[in-house]
Amino acid sequence: MSAPASSSSLPGPPDLARTLRTRRSGAIPGLKYRQVAPTDPEKAEEVDRRLEAWAHGLDLFPKAWSGDFSGFQFGRAVVLQHPAAADLERLTVAGKLLLAENLVDNLYCEEDEGKGGSSRGLGGRLILAQSALDPYHGTPGLQEQAMHGVQADGPLRSYHWALKDYAVVATPSQTDRFVHDIARLHLGYLAEAAWSEIRYVPQVWEYLVMRQFNNFRPCLSIVDAVDGYELPEAVYARPEIQRITALACNATTIVNDLYSFTKELASDPTHLNLPQVVAANERCGLKAAYLKAVEIHNDIMTAFEDESALLSATSPLVERYARGLSDWVAGNHEWHATNTHRYHLPNYW
Repeated sequence: MSAPASSSSLPGPPDLARTLRTRRSGAIPGLKYRQVAPTDPEKAEEVDRRLEAWAHGLDLFPKAWSGDFSGFQFGRAVVLQHPAAADLERLTVAGKLLLAENLVDNLYCEEDEGKGGSSRGLGGRLILAQSALDPYHGTPGLQEQAMHGVQADGPLRSYHWALKDYAVVATPSQTDRFVHDIARLHLGYLAEAAWSEIRYVPQVWEYLVMRQFNNFRPCLSIVDAVDGYELPEAVYARPEIQRITALACNATTIVNDLYSFTKELASDPTHLNLPQVVAANERCGLKAAYLKAVEIHNDIMTAFEDESALLSATSPLVERYARGLSDWVAGNHEWHATNTHRYHLPNYW
């Protein structure tokens, strides 16, 4: 690991977030994104109803968290992200995976959520989380003990049963793809936690490398299964397909950094996000760093759109997959831009 770009802490006094708070909502000015059609509220409500019944049936979270559940808008998120979904069942499965991923993140990783997450001991928790998706194989007695451990914990239970339901609508290779993409996500969680423990401020490229792992890839890599077809493994593994997948994931993850910026500063002024890292490395104010982060996002989005268009011309199947990625990116932006329960923009314009 190279030396930190700056030995100082991230820029800004601890109360900086209060100076940025604003009621402003909607799309970030200057951000490159594609408009989407309004979501079907009845479909979103039905997905939410099914998800809430599933979560309560598995006792995944206490009733006191119901406000967090409704505020997140899981149903609206997946309806926006998967406009070509084959049916409600597949939308619901996408919602179960999204809900499970958020439970693991909040309860295992995020200290600022106040729900038990911590960087200390995170590796042990995440390897058990991975085992809920990629189960232990051994003697019957030991397998039974491992399964009992998985079923005794809410986040592990959510992973296990969400994947079981996904495997019903997905092919074995699509299911295996998802399991490996969750492992990438867990690796990203560990990198962020390690930097947090030693107060390391990464260089911009280092931060973006970490975010290529700690990002929405498990959500985007299921677009073909949710839409009711399979991009064959031999095609999915091609470097150019992997590249447009990564570009889409990276663009939408920076969107999350930008929309959650004030929320994260309010709860933890040292939380790593792209504007904070740019400010520390370029020794500039947060406003200039935020606008620079918008430019970085736009460059990645342009690369995704241009390269997807070229690849789409080579095959109807690749065109369908690239469109699914684009739909997810666009729908997720709309969810961020309109979810005023979670996000408010800084007053930089």
